[in-house]
Amino acid sequence: MQVSVAYLAVLLIWSTTPLSIIWSSETITPTMAVLLRMLIAVVLGALIIYVKQISLPWHKKAIRLYSYSALGIFGGMLFSYLAARYLSSGILSLVFGLAPILSAIFAQKILAEPKITTAKKLAMMLAFIGLAIVCSDNFTMQDNSFYGLVFILIAVCLFSLSGVLVKSISLAIHPMATTVGSLLIATPLFFITWLLLDGTLDIDNWQAKSIWATLYLGVFGSLIGFFAYFYVLQRLTASTVTLITLITPIIALSLGAMLNNEELDSKILIGAALVISGLAMYHWGELLMNKKSRKMQAINEE
Repeated sequence: MQVSVAYLAVLLIWSTTPLSIIWSSETITPTMAVLLRMLIAVVLGALIIYVKQISLPWHKKAIRLYSYSALGIFGGMLFSYLAARYLSSGILSLVFGLAPILSAIFAQKILAEPKITTAKKLAMMLAFIGLAIVCSDNFTMQDNSFYGLVFILIAVCLFSLSGVLVKSISLAIHPMATTVGSLLIATPLFFITWLLLDGTLDIDNWQAKSIWATLYLGVFGSLIGFFAYFYVLQRLTASTVTLITLITPIIALSLGAMLNNEELDSKILIGAALVISGLAMYHWGELLMNKKSRKMQAINEE
């Protein structure tokens, strides 16, 4: 598979995942919905491993890689599903847009990457101001939206940390092996969580939309999505991979408004624009400033 194809697959899947999570949780409890999603993915993934005869190593280093990956799968997915009970799909994606910034902070500490410059800190501030504007009118203690914000922030932190930890391990194995190995570790955790927080199996109340959304998330959102994600993560930097989150909020906000009647008021749009602008400045602001500085210096020298 070409890196560009895998990158596009991640972009499309991540853009549709927030709305699919909300639909899957409409008549299926969140813990059961995410457990079913993982069971579908792990069964299909194991079948592919068997048919294709892909090596699935279980030595110490491989288990550490799977565990780091499972941190993002379990933590990121579980708290995303819990947050979906309180937040719209567009806002879920918008908060996940902060992943590049959090990845950079974790990478500085874990991978000893260069310190974050003043320009990037200003860009971070702009992104967080945008998020604060979105939150100002849309989250209240009365409707428990605040809890949704806490859940999704925990999810994006664990997801970002997982991506950086995966990059800290140098191990060349098949991306499908990484996907299945990670799912094998994460799925029992989802089962335990379902037992502790829910433990019910109310199949009679499940509706077709929730079932189809769960199937989509199991096949595409988990198996193909994780495979493509680990594929590009092995070949690109963590911050480059999370650049996808610069585009997904725009698509997710649009899909939520068109397909789920989610309201897009002026504050959400202004806040979203600031978040995306802050992320763009974070990644390309310094490059443009340095380019302009060199151009001015060349003109002065003439």
